[in-house]
Amino acid sequence: MIPGGVIGRDMNNTKTETSNETKPKLTSKVALLIGDDPEVKAALSVVLAPEGWTLEHSNNLDDALALAKARQFDLIVTSRHTSGNQDVEFLRRIQRVKPHTRIIILTDDSTPADVIASMREHAFGYLSKGFSIETLAETVRSVLETPTWDDGIEVLSATPILITLAVRCTMVAAERLFQFMREIADLPDEERHDVGMAFREMLLNAMEHGGHFDPEKYVEICYVRTRHMVMARIKDPGDGFTLDEMHHAAIGNPPDDPIAHVIRRNDEGMRPGGYGVMLAKNLVDDLVYSEKGNEVLLIKYLPGFDSPGQLP
Repeated sequence: MIPGGVIGRDMNNTKTETSNETKPKLTSKVALLIGDDPEVKAALSVVLAPEGWTLEHSNNLDDALALAKARQFDLIVTSRHTSGNQDVEFLRRIQRVKPHTRIIILTDDSTPADVIASMREHAFGYLSKGFSIETLAETVRSVLETPTWDDGIEVLSATPILITLAVRCTMVAAERLFQFMREIADLPDEERHDVGMAFREMLLNAMEHGGHFDPEKYVEICYVRTRHMVMARIKDPGDGFTLDEMHHAAIGNPPDDPIAHVIRRNDEGMRPGGYGVMLAKNLVDDLVYSEKGNEVLLIKYLPGFDSPGQLP
């Protein structure tokens, strides 16, 4: 998904002319896999080979660092047999010599602090918690689609229980953030799923309607995890709105016309959808908008804590 050269010719001449100049050769992109993992190697090959990438191998982090210092790699994938802490230190060392190298960290030994550190050091992706090969393939496909990426997520302040971020209004930044947040969220499976889905819908709404997917604009995010609840605050750069104005969303439908928003979105040339706010309201315990309407709080109470009831 990402270009080449065009050879011009005289459209009035029916003969094909051959240039004596040597045509420039397209440079093959190269990925480096650290460690011996046949399953990961096969998954990378399936995604990269059809796009003309070359996949190379190194035995360990030290060998990979020596290779990266001597050559340019377009992607480096770490071994899941090294710890997140070791991989982040490798990432720091790589960034000093080749600061725009895309690195995907795979690890079976991870902590939320490791994930936060990887965000600070601009890892492209981070996969642990028994990640699937399908998820790895999706992350690698994002690499193929993303020529520029490494300034999309800025860590303003972070501990494992309180994180403040500025995220560029692009789909690439959003997808990368979802992956990082899945790794950070220390939640029971059901709550992780519900909070993740609600957070995704609200973040994409903020980027689309408040930021208009303008890469020059940012969404502010604050994530808080306490013993009894998890909360996410999302603030977009837009002018705000009220729920009464949301005629393009399912939550604004009249009671007797449950698909009114579908017709309106079609008439206005908007993408299919409009269920985000309604979905989020059903996945978290409280969804609270600011007076201006460009800031929303998502609150989910955790098992074992008696919810005080939905806020008005």
